[in-house]
Amino acid sequence: MSPFRLLISRSEALKVLLENVKPVDRKEDIPIEHATNRVLAENVISERDVPPFDRAALDGYAVIAEDTYGASDLSPVSLKLTDVLHAGEQKKISVKRGECVRIATGCPIPEGANAVVMAEFTEEKAGKVMVYRAVYPGANIAKKGEDMAAGELVLREGEILNPAKIGVLAALGRRTVRVYEKPKVAIIPTGTEICEVGTELGEGQVYDVNSYTLTSLLLSNGARVGRSNIVPDKEESLEAALERFIGYDLIVFTGGSSVGERDLLVNVIQRRGEVLFHGVQIKPGKPTLFGVVNGTPVLGMPGYPTSCLSNAYIFLVPAVRKMARLPPIKQKTIKARMAKRIVSSTGREQFLPVKIADGKAYPVFKKSGDITSLSRAEGFMILPINVDVIEEGEEVTVTLLE
Repeated sequence: MSPFRLLISRSEALKVLLENVKPVDRKEDIPIEHATNRVLAENVISERDVPPFDRAALDGYAVIAEDTYGASDLSPVSLKLTDVLHAGEQKKISVKRGECVRIATGCPIPEGANAVVMAEFTEEKAGKVMVYRAVYPGANIAKKGEDMAAGELVLREGEILNPAKIGVLAALGRRTVRVYEKPKVAIIPTGTEICEVGTELGEGQVYDVNSYTLTSLLLSNGARVGRSNIVPDKEESLEAALERFIGYDLIVFTGGSSVGERDLLVNVIQRRGEVLFHGVQIKPGKPTLFGVVNGTPVLGMPGYPTSCLSNAYIFLVPAVRKMARLPPIKQKTIKARMAKRIVSSTGREQFLPVKIADGKAYPVFKKSGDITSLSRAEGFMILPINVDVIEEGEEVTVTLLE
């Protein structure tokens, strides 16, 4: 059994990690209906005018604006109704002085017309239309190219595609779009004490929680996940699992990074590559390990579920979002009063899960092995290294998990 190397601070560990993971450069073309929240890998230039013609912006009557001048509730203008243009219809229609055409939203403006009067300001009687409000030239008309002009840069490389931007692609007639591939992250659960969910527990075993919490977190932060079967605590098994996933953008081991006679992961990484840190000044999560093997970053996470998941929020999420070219999460914080006295004697920065009720922060942490510590938490607070006590009623800052 060998002790940890010199513990490093959370900020230094995160700096080292982010310096050694790179944004994914691979690109792929995907259908636009699957592109929401993907990162655009091309500049999108409009190849056509949108709309492709002058069109009615609302239901009403296409008119020559000058014919409506002076119209009012007391003195309406009477125009001859010469035709009707329904949505989707294609027919050549023209409007002359003293005439109008009933028109639906989105229809092309008939030749000669230069405005549309809203239906609400008209009254149709026996082939005549009484207009009660004057309109100006261009009123209620969406001009050709008004939304997007041919040759215009409408979306930039690096933008995250949301429903509105997907709509832009659809308006341009695009069926596919080029995006950056999602980073491939491998999860390798380790330990003879864990077994697969859905199978019978053996003596002294617990179910593999970490693979599922990490998969959920990774998928929601822009990654693709490859998951290994559970790997026993043997150096040759750990090395074989590592070899299998070399070439992924990131490999995450869960368990096997603590100090103990069966904790062999650090030996494997040292033999195959370089350990950049092993041991961080935080609680939970002290045994966090990070190294690089053949250019592939390797992160060793604690085996206890609460430690693993809390460390994933701290280290794994920023790393994978950088690889996925997604912006860092803007964490929301609130002020609350401590509901009970908290004493810390760890000499490490401590992350304490809390729930909020009536403006007070209630600790919900049980033990590092209890996943309900985080399932019941709404956020967490940080006890700095140099603070041993937080008194009941003292104001604290809570970082929200969602």
